[in-house]
Amino acid sequence: MSSIAIERADRLKRLPPYLFAQIDLMKKEAQDDGWDIISLGIGDPDLPTPGHIIDELSASARRPQNHQYPSYEGMGSFRRACARWYEKRFGVSLDHGPEVLSLIGSKEGIAHIPLAFINPGDYVLVPDPAYPVYEIGTYFADGQVHFMPLEEKRGFLPDLGAIPSEVTKKSKLMFLNYPNNPTSACAEVDFYNEVVEFAVSHGIIVCSDIAYSEMAFDGYRPVSFLNAKGAKEVGVEFHSLSKTYNMTGWRIAFAVGNSDVLSGLGAIKTNVDSGVFQAVQESAICALEADQGCVEEMCRTYQGRRDVMLEGLAKIGLKADTPKATFYVWVSCPEGYTSAEFTAHLLKNCGVVTTPGNGFGPSGEGFVRMALTVSEERIREAISRMEKAGY
Repeated sequence: MSSIAIERADRLKRLPPYLFAQIDLMKKEAQDDGWDIISLGIGDPDLPTPGHIIDELSASARRPQNHQYPSYEGMGSFRRACARWYEKRFGVSLDHGPEVLSLIGSKEGIAHIPLAFINPGDYVLVPDPAYPVYEIGTYFADGQVHFMPLEEKRGFLPDLGAIPSEVTKKSKLMFLNYPNNPTSACAEVDFYNEVVEFAVSHGIIVCSDIAYSEMAFDGYRPVSFLNAKGAKEVGVEFHSLSKTYNMTGWRIAFAVGNSDVLSGLGAIKTNVDSGVFQAVQESAICALEADQGCVEEMCRTYQGRRDVMLEGLAKIGLKADTPKATFYVWVSCPEGYTSAEFTAHLLKNCGVVTTPGNGFGPSGEGFVRMALTVSEERIREAISRMEKAGY
């Protein structure tokens, strides 16, 4: 029997290869070559989910009422917990009904929100460099991407005034991410006030991704986009339990802010998913409302790793700013290397996996991202290998 020709949709043909899938292939090749791989690539916490959250899941999973379909928008108790957490953490008041929506991880919500608001030909303003899903979600909605360069001289904040007027006229969404992946830069309320003014002037919905807000060092406390005056009138914010509580595999997050925007996102979700397992939602309530000492301990661990990494990089002559938040270090490539070349050099000659900056966008060229998701001992070993291999 002859087979049919299988041809993918044009929207898939538009997509660049997913960055982290490529890194996994590179790792396998290096392992096949005999390397004991030290992976500073994908930002997946190596620390375990705190025990009290696991205990709550164990108990919740045994409750028969949790074995049925959950509500699309999320359990009322979970959304109330999210609203209370936002009030306590950021001083932002939210109505848990229309202003909080559960997500199957923030990646899901970020990928789906363009489907609710973007028509073919509409623009989405995307940071460059950035988490690839902002761009990919736009393509799935048949939208056009306008990259906003994040330059070191501006503290990796976009220059809103540099966006061409012909683009702003056709723009419907803007993505922002602070504390930032991959640069680890942070934004303050003054910048967010500018964003609100810009969004109001041009009728643009702001989508703030604040997944790393609780991963901060040296006493620094990142702010929320919703701390800006009028922010709730123009946008929403995505927050995830993945990094804060080492729950990346649990797939639980939430979006908060403008009720009309969340209603649009919710309309997409009711047609493509059936919500988050209620036992996971109850575990998330436990995470948000229990003592936050586990988060403080996590930050101390990552701060120790950060300091070991920065000391080692300086020793071998590699430049990196000191991150105030996130578990990433944005490292300048040595002279004579592109980001892809330096990544390949470290993998082939050191067995150390990093992420090339150009994989996050054109403005990421000249940098590699290193994640602090291995122990201090392994970081020291990685530095030692780099020193021996040279560059």
